[in-house]
Amino acid sequence: MPVPDWLEGRGGQPESYCHRQMVDAVRYLVAGGDTWRAPPTDFPAWDRVYAFFLRGRTNI
Repeated sequence: MPVPDWLEGRGGQPESYCHRQMVDAVRYLVAGGDTWRAPPTDFPAWDRVYAFFLRGRTNI
């Protein structure tokens, strides 16, 4: 899971969504094969979830 920039001392601000919501959204979208732009309303906005996914993917 990506570490937020503000925790590593690189500036920025705290994220507006908890990591649990983001991980749940990524798992739902990847497992279900749904499009990134059409998540259920229970999850954060699709662009934030996708950015979280990309951050985690590049840290591997």
